[in-house]
Amino acid sequence: MTDLVTQVDPPGLSSSPAFAEGMIAPAGAMLYVGGQNGTDRSGNLLTGLGAQTEQALRNVLAVLAEAGTAPENVVKLTIYLDPSVDPHDAYAATGTVWGDRRTAVTVLAVAPARSGALVEIDAIAAVP
Repeated sequence: MTDLVTQVDPPGLSSSPAFAEGMIAPAGAMLYVGGQNGTDRSGNLLTGLGAQTEQALRNVLAVLAEAGTAPENVVKLTIYLDPSVDPHDAYAATGTVWGDRRTAVTVLAVAPARSGALVEIDAIAAVP
């Protein structure tokens, strides 16, 4: 599958190995992935920030695959974290599932809507 998006990292800005400053997506079909919690196939919420973050990302990947696109075509991730958690711990948990893929990312400290959820992740992706 060909990558559809291009990273934009202006040389005058501090560069991050974790995210791109901006993304260009071609005009065309876009997928908007609704907020995914760290729930398994049965709807059970996993325990702990690491497990929930990994599962939420696996859920995002499943929606991408079902729509016929891939993580390389994600234009934007928004990550909502419970204010009680350390964002660095959440970031550390992303590596095993998301890898080193860079995209535009926004992280917000807000209580996810589901009771007991520590993280919720939504995505926007280009669809070939």
